[in-house]
Amino acid sequence: MKPFLIDPKERRVETVNLPPSTPTSEVRVSDPASSEATLAAMLHPGSMHRLVAFRIEDQRYAVQLPVVVRVLRMVAVSPLPQAPSIVLGVINVHGQIIPVLDVLRRFGLSACKYGLSSTLLIARTNRRTLALPVNEVLGVQEVTSEIVTSPSALVPGVGLVVGIAAFPDGMLFIHDLDAFLSLDEEQQLSSALEEPPE
Repeated sequence: MKPFLIDPKERRVETVNLPPSTPTSEVRVSDPASSEATLAAMLHPGSMHRLVAFRIEDQRYAVQLPVVVRVLRMVAVSPLPQAPSIVLGVINVHGQIIPVLDVLRRFGLSACKYGLSSTLLIARTNRRTLALPVNEVLGVQEVTSEIVTSPSALVPGVGLVVGIAAFPDGMLFIHDLDAFLSLDEEQQLSSALEEPPE
């Protein structure tokens, strides 16, 4: 199954490999203690964190560098029946079926229309590898604890964001991908991926 072709002339997908990632700690999906530990590490005085920053529409987001596997040019996304609503579908990357999750849908915002100029950020959670469609990957950015604020101080109740880095030109919302799916959504996604094709 090859649901994607980026360049019809060359018939290949270009990749940009980021530095090798390190294993993430073993935690439960949507474990509040995991997000709290991540936030505590982000706010520890004098700490430095390497993040992969990306843009969706006019907002900048980031995830921790160790969870990022690679960056791909946008490819066709195949629908995945019975998947949670934030799952746009799946892609096939070298034989591995990877679900594509929409950051904007996760926050209850209107979905963005992604074109061939968009990018897929392939990242790893403790349960699975997933892809996030983004308008642009801005690169690796180092942030210090001095510019990171707890999200509850600005936007109470936002459990998916573990920190907000403030820059002169705007804010950077730092995500905890292990909290991206609820346990029910994780189970629903697993069932959808195991469903045999019709």
